[in-house]
Amino acid sequence: MEKYAKQFINGSWVDGSSDKQLENVNPYSQESFFTMSSASEEDLDKAYEGAKDAFASWKDTPPSEKRNLLLKVAGVMQNRKEEIIDLLIREAGSSEIKANIEFGAALGIVQESASFPYRSKGQIMDSDFPGKENRVYRSPKGVIGVIGPWNFPFHLSMRSVAPAIVAGNTVVLKPASDTIVTAGTLIADIFKEAGAPDGVLNVVAGRGSEIGDAFVTHPVPKVISFTGSTEVGSHIASLAGEHIKETALELGGNNPFVVLEDADIDQAVEAAIFGKFLHQGQICMSANRVLVHENIHEEFVDKFKKRAANLKTGDPSEEGVIIGPLIKKEEVDRIKEDINESVKAGAKLELGGEAEGSVFQPTILTNVTQDMPTAAKEMFGPVASIITFKDEEEALQLSNGTPYGLSGAVHSKDIHRATEFAKKMETGMVHVNDQPVNDEAHASFGGEKHSGLGRFGGEWALDKFTTVKWISVQSEKREYPF
Repeated sequence: MEKYAKQFINGSWVDGSSDKQLENVNPYSQESFFTMSSASEEDLDKAYEGAKDAFASWKDTPPSEKRNLLLKVAGVMQNRKEEIIDLLIREAGSSEIKANIEFGAALGIVQESASFPYRSKGQIMDSDFPGKENRVYRSPKGVIGVIGPWNFPFHLSMRSVAPAIVAGNTVVLKPASDTIVTAGTLIADIFKEAGAPDGVLNVVAGRGSEIGDAFVTHPVPKVISFTGSTEVGSHIASLAGEHIKETALELGGNNPFVVLEDADIDQAVEAAIFGKFLHQGQICMSANRVLVHENIHEEFVDKFKKRAANLKTGDPSEEGVIIGPLIKKEEVDRIKEDINESVKAGAKLELGGEAEGSVFQPTILTNVTQDMPTAAKEMFGPVASIITFKDEEEALQLSNGTPYGLSGAVHSKDIHRATEFAKKMETGMVHVNDQPVNDEAHASFGGEKHSGLGRFGGEWALDKFTTVKWISVQSEKREYPF
């Protein structure tokens, strides 16, 4: 892993010039993989200037070459799949199942993005003025700054990097400090092996306190793409607004998993298990609040508890482990405090509530109300808060009663009823008779309210990373009123 302990700037691997250090640690064993020099503002400037210089030629590269680069990236990923899976397990604390899901999602993004050069189209329109033709040209925006997260580091960084580059932009990527490799330098190495021209992708790993604000306010990038917490996203949006920069923000969620009284309970339980406990619940789309009709509450809780109790916990590199480590040991104390406060307020601890090292047991709370910490906050841990409701109206009020609006799910045997309920949910995504952790490369992905701005995926990503210009052509002499 030592080979990834460098910055990647303008096609070269270089040491960071800051006197501060970044340590890369296995979240389960606490083994230190490496310590590297952090990037400074000087390094950041070199990366942005390199990307700016590369954009001058990359934007005019024929579409076939852009497509072929992404196809080669996909090929390199497939050839190095075992390495990528291993790094996701060791650096991000991913189980083997989660790492494979993440690899598949990232590969899907790259393959979908490879089609973008031939889907980026302008338009010719009629004019109200005689002898005039209106043309709308589409072009890449320029340099894109991407800030990658630690929870699905490889996929969620690639989700911006791949479409931005193939649309004709160049990129500077800042990975999360907890996943320097899988959110950053690994991706740079893959693009380099695939033959990406120097400067098209740059990676600067540095402390947010040192280069975080400068990454956004630097004059070169036209768009800042960020995936992470709502608090940090709000700060980025504020900085970007001051500098009239566009943002793509995928932020936090407090996602409702709604089980109506006519739901298939067994199916709902299986969906809830996956949607809550995949990657220890450290997913922005995870089912945070499980809303269950009071008539089926007892049966649902009994089945849900039995399934959760049988989930294997421990070292994510071991076969069959579902619940691995939280990204940092400090997260254990945060989650315990929220559980304890909720229990004091009247919640009942049905399962779990304890941790061994950084591995937190799958935890279920009942008798929860919307204002208790485990329901009011995004837990980002393996904690399910079950809330009962008496009718559909109350379920909808509970669903929408948070500042967030990322994803959600609703279960009912009546598909039309569930769909109508979903349409009233104030979220960017809802999944009927499924769970909220869904991401398909060709579909729109993003949230409402405090869960973000803009959409990723398919044509929506293409729109985000390109701009349009209206050029009117007056081919006949125009008569003016004065």
